[in-house]
Amino acid sequence: MHTPVNVILHLGLGAFHRAHQAAVLQDLHERGDRRWAIVAANIRPDPLDVSAALVAQDCVYTLETVDPAGRYAYRSIDAIAQVLPYVPGLAAVIAAGADAATRIVSFTVTEAGYCLGADGRLDPALPEVRQNVEAARRGEPGTIIYGVLSAILRARRAADAGPITLLCCDNLRHNGDLVRAGLSDFLGLAGDHDLLAWVQDHASFPNSMVDRITPRAAPELRARVLAATGRDDAAAVMSESFLQWVIEDDFRNGRPAWEDVGVELVTDVAPHEEAKIRILNASHSAIAWAGTLAGYRYIHEGMRDERIRALVHDYVTGAVFDCLRPSPVDLEAYRDSVIARFSGDAIRDTNDRVLADSLAKLPGFIVPTIRERIARGLALDAVAPLPALCLAFLCRWQAGVVQADYRDAALDAGFLQRVCGQRDVVAAFCAEAAIWGELAGSPVLVAALRVAHERVMALLHAPNQGS
Repeated sequence: MHTPVNVILHLGLGAFHRAHQAAVLQDLHERGDRRWAIVAANIRPDPLDVSAALVAQDCVYTLETVDPAGRYAYRSIDAIAQVLPYVPGLAAVIAAGADAATRIVSFTVTEAGYCLGADGRLDPALPEVRQNVEAARRGEPGTIIYGVLSAILRARRAADAGPITLLCCDNLRHNGDLVRAGLSDFLGLAGDHDLLAWVQDHASFPNSMVDRITPRAAPELRARVLAATGRDDAAAVMSESFLQWVIEDDFRNGRPAWEDVGVELVTDVAPHEEAKIRILNASHSAIAWAGTLAGYRYIHEGMRDERIRALVHDYVTGAVFDCLRPSPVDLEAYRDSVIARFSGDAIRDTNDRVLADSLAKLPGFIVPTIRERIARGLALDAVAPLPALCLAFLCRWQAGVVQADYRDAALDAGFLQRVCGQRDVVAAFCAEAAIWGELAGSPVLVAALRVAHERVMALLHAPNQGS
């Protein structure tokens, strides 16, 4: 591959990055603009790690996309110039971040990877945060994003490698602001005030909004790619054809000409971000909770159940629209497009994938709407079923009544005992400050969730009216 003039170091070599950010840069490459390339790495062990497969394939892989009509397309992606396999200590990753050719460090580490408390700031009480702070004091990168960024920035400052942009690509509102605050908190806890001052002068943290449904690669993907392209690709990735990326145009040391390939560079991401998180992400989680409870495996199966489809439509129309208007987004059209995307059977997105990190998604995607509606004296009847579904799923999963490959970094035995082990699960759930923040224990919240919990139980026992 042509050696790039400029590098994006990406942390989190998962399917979403390869289907989204790397695919967008590929669009530029195919227009003849190869001034930028990606160096990608994982910052902790990953059971789904494809680093070895990518290295064996010279970092070239196949992206399969499918549109709502079920039409498949295949393209070869070579935008990732180098893959750095995970090695404890992350020496190669830190060296790449300290290289003057690296001008952007981007990352996708999932919502739970930011170790947030109920106030949306870094939670210093989390064992993982304490361990990483101690590692930072010893000059080690640790295992969470703030520790790794600290190590990279420390090395970059020592190398006098120039300013840097830190670009979060995860589904968190105000994600750039959040990372800036979290990193500041982390460096303060580590006592590295000199580095904090350097970061304030040399780094920017653009907010961004990303959107592309990217399921976990199913075993049959490799066979489809082989049949369609003749390539036996062990690192193939699959996604829907739809892609959206909105970025605050705040870069300290240059950026690709993303606007030439459909990326929206804006001064304020917030309206787009709020519409996406509250409509798409919250609905996605609701469908996964409800669908799992109803015995479905895939998102599209849940959307063909009229009970679940109606619940999602009522939530968006009856709870979210009031909180988003006025908006530059055509909310009705966006709602309808989201429902259509979730309803197609070609993507075969699993409930298990969407269920992951529910305890971080609930306060991130849904609680803000509840908080805002309570503050404005508005009814909760359209939004309360969503946390009630989450509660029903957690308790039934814990009891073995429903089956799911559920992975949640914020879930521990203590939570399950405090909530699912109680006689009054609704009151116990509403008392969890890590989820509800200042709303924890609110009589208005408890009353609304009691009604919603009864509605969810009735919905689960109602006959399926799906097609």
